[in-house]
Amino acid sequence: MATITNKMLLATAQSVQQAVKGELNVLTMPDDQIMNQIYATHVHADEKFDADSLFAVTENILKRATLLVDNVVLMACKAPGEEIAHKTTMSILNKLSNYSWEAKAALTLAAFALDYGDFWLLVQLHSSDQLAKSMGILRRVPTIVKRPDLQKYGKAIVELNNLVKATLELIDSIFELDNLSVHDPKDVPALSTVMDRIPVDSYWAIITLVACTTQMCCISGNEDKKQDLSPFANKINISLNFLKRQIKLIHQQIDEMEAYMKLKKLLRTPTEIMEVFKALIFPNNDVQPLIDGATNKLVSIEVLKKKNVLLFISSLDISMDEISVLKPVYDGLRTKDQCKIVWIPVVEQWTDELRKKFEMLRSKMPWYIVQYFSPVVGIKFIKAEWNFKNKPIVVVMNPLSRVEHTNAFHLIRIKQDKYIFFYGGKDNEWIQQFAKKVTALANDPVMKDARVFIELYCIGKDDKGEDDFSILGRFWNKMESFFFSKSQKKTELDGVTKEIQKLLSYKNESGWAVLSKGSRVVFTGHGTTIMRVVDEFEKWKGYVSELGFEVCFRQYHDKVLEGNRPCCRVDIPIGAGKAPEHVHCPHCPRVMETYISFKCCHVDGAMNGLH
Repeated sequence: MATITNKMLLATAQSVQQAVKGELNVLTMPDDQIMNQIYATHVHADEKFDADSLFAVTENILKRATLLVDNVVLMACKAPGEEIAHKTTMSILNKLSNYSWEAKAALTLAAFALDYGDFWLLVQLHSSDQLAKSMGILRRVPTIVKRPDLQKYGKAIVELNNLVKATLELIDSIFELDNLSVHDPKDVPALSTVMDRIPVDSYWAIITLVACTTQMCCISGNEDKKQDLSPFANKINISLNFLKRQIKLIHQQIDEMEAYMKLKKLLRTPTEIMEVFKALIFPNNDVQPLIDGATNKLVSIEVLKKKNVLLFISSLDISMDEISVLKPVYDGLRTKDQCKIVWIPVVEQWTDELRKKFEMLRSKMPWYIVQYFSPVVGIKFIKAEWNFKNKPIVVVMNPLSRVEHTNAFHLIRIKQDKYIFFYGGKDNEWIQQFAKKVTALANDPVMKDARVFIELYCIGKDDKGEDDFSILGRFWNKMESFFFSKSQKKTELDGVTKEIQKLLSYKNESGWAVLSKGSRVVFTGHGTTIMRVVDEFEKWKGYVSELGFEVCFRQYHDKVLEGNRPCCRVDIPIGAGKAPEHVHCPHCPRVMETYISFKCCHVDGAMNGLH
């Protein structure tokens, strides 16, 4: 068969066994060193050879042969093995240099199968067929089937048979990888990490078959000396387990890639929301029911048909605060049947610990929940098209799968009764301390019990300084434009304009903060006074549950102002338009004093007027 036969395998193995002793043990040789040696035997001629058909026939022979051994010998032993010569394998690789790596393995397997299958076929027919009995004598079959010798060689035969089955499975995995290699590694990244292993894995399959051939010779020859197959079994099992994991990952990535393309196609035209949901979540149309968080029962995904759907997508690293964001929305939609919320947990690899965490989190959700049977097949689409980066998002889709909003999560948050601190200043240390202390205040149990939620948004120094083109510069320009357009009118300033005037008076201070609730400005504070309010939280937090956070904060801030009211300054740039004759102080009823100041930032601007 090709240029290799079972006799060559056996003869070469026997001839080089002694030569191998004392040389570098191949079992401890690094894979890269093996790769260097075996690549020298490989000619990239791509000789045409139907390795798939040969493997299919050989696989059929060995599966039947190993099954016969299982029936003849009681499997009462564990499955490990023995060492055989590296030079025998190198000789085989040199003879098969023009063949692909999977073809080399298939040809060696075929040669082994001829001998192995023939021997065990004679064992099966030995007692019932005279020709088989006569041929069996030549092959020393009686040595194996006699009871005393069966007990003597039983363990070795079981080890050999198990190793043959594992090697067969390894070669099968190599062929599967070769078939999967038609995909682009850019779409299936796991391919690039495993294809380079095929030569080394083929090598271990071939050298193991050489070892098995030697072991067959020892058993059928009734020799006391046997080959230790355990090191080969260990190598084969390590390679096989790795390839199985990689093949599973490759199939998962192929499913994700195909789901990505399918979803993009589906969303080009109006499609029933339920169909898109199936393509987004379930691989190979393996549709599973949803969990109804309100009743803890399983329901068909038909509940989403012709509905507006809010896809709540997150990892399992999600807080109770983030879950609570959707509860008011759910309560508002509960009486209506046209909109549903579904939680889609995104987990790359499920474990028992993650399943427990999933159960805990889903118990806090009254809406629909996707079960954790397998990773979400549309994860590639979710990340690429909806910019999911493990932080919670809410994708809003109408009944025909049109995406109305790729992430309404923050929008929902702001519509709720949340407080937001906008803060900044000239002093970076003040900015850091303020953020640290407000965060501690927000996480205090008193605030949690009172269901007071606070977010921080820094408008501090940025990398571009404070010129007109920086984020900070544009912020102050907007504030100035708004204030001066209002102040030039004869009408009295409204509450928002007064708060902006206060803010402008803090522009050059070390720190400042604006507290808002939704779109409403609660108050604006100077860095010194507002930091003291935060610092002394322990003195007034006991009143939060009774009076509310906003009232308590404002009252304590007013108390602090009584003993410490810093001077107030509002700069009016020449380019802002006509300056008002009088400007009332934003902190008291007095009219502010007027000063003239000159400023140079050493950039292109007004010249000195001398020519």
